[in-house]
Amino acid sequence: MKLNTIADRYIIKEMILPFLISMGFFTFLFLMTEILEITQIVVNYKTSMVSVLLILLYTIPYFHVYVIPMSVMMSVLVTFLRLSADNEIVALNAGGISLYRLVPPVLIFCLAGGLITISMTIYGLPWGKQSLKTLISEVAVANVDIGLKERNFNDSFEGVMLYVSKIDLKSKTLMDIFIEDQRNQDTGSTVVVAPRGKLFSDPEQQIFQLRLFDGSINRVNLENRSADTITFDTYDIQLDLKNAISDHDDKTLDEKEMYFNELTDFLNNYPKRDEDYYEALVEYHRKFSLPVTCLTLGILALPLGLQSKTARRSLGLVLGLIAFLGYYLMLSAGKSYSETGVIPAYVGMWTPNVVVMATGIFLLIRASRQHSFQWRFLPGIVRRYLIRY
Repeated sequence: MKLNTIADRYIIKEMILPFLISMGFFTFLFLMTEILEITQIVVNYKTSMVSVLLILLYTIPYFHVYVIPMSVMMSVLVTFLRLSADNEIVALNAGGISLYRLVPPVLIFCLAGGLITISMTIYGLPWGKQSLKTLISEVAVANVDIGLKERNFNDSFEGVMLYVSKIDLKSKTLMDIFIEDQRNQDTGSTVVVAPRGKLFSDPEQQIFQLRLFDGSINRVNLENRSADTITFDTYDIQLDLKNAISDHDDKTLDEKEMYFNELTDFLNNYPKRDEDYYEALVEYHRKFSLPVTCLTLGILALPLGLQSKTARRSLGLVLGLIAFLGYYLMLSAGKSYSETGVIPAYVGMWTPNVVVMATGIFLLIRASRQHSFQWRFLPGIVRRYLIRY
């Protein structure tokens, strides 16, 4: 497959700019979905601008495994919509270049997108997930005293509910402290009240020690129907930071955080076929099915761009979004059924690509025979089918 004609180079050149614009646009949209959590981190933990930029950087690979196939499809679609609207396709046909001769540059462009996507799924996604997990954990641990809010119940520590009336960040002194400790199931619920306390931290171990002064300990045991109260001058309570912010500090790796060799070892050595195994198997197939999506959506976009006779670019966006929505719904359904073991993982992850590819080839053959698909009749066809069945 050689790009030895002016037409091939021209088509690839025309697809580059829409691809870059689509990448920027869809990346921005996906990042907006995370802006609430990022804002929460900034407000609660007073993170620096460098940390915020790193969070955005580590989040991008997760989005790009979907953004790149979308952008490839949109670039092919918009390019051929423009070529068709400007009658350049007619001029190419008149010059002896058939529709099938336009496929090789599209395939090369889609394969390039697929290579970028597979680098994201195999290397970029695990790197981003692990780096984000580490960064957020470090931010939460280093600034846990900042994360504590005055006159709010805080559950950042495992088994402990902490309420503080006032916080002096300079001296790390807490005023009017109320603690409910449910970590000891044998003694029941323990309530500690103190007018003053100081927070000491060991960030490396994610362990915090709160020293309380001139307070009281109240224990209630419902099984024994007993209660007792103890006063103290000083009392040290250890707080174990386990869920400072969402679940990013979990030490175990999920399937999206595993590199390819780690995921393979997990699947080969996992002892039973449960939900964790199926989720890992789905992720294994997803690492390869998503890059192939660049090819299948690109093949579908080529005849879709030739079907429309209007010069409105918005039609390309609508057709592309509808096609990708259909693909994503099939992928989501396949993922859900595969993770529960209802269907094999390869069926759930690869069926959307097969359906999209078959549809693209069908439309491409019709377009090569000058048989345009009558989109305005589609609602009627669907309605008659639903009535019949």
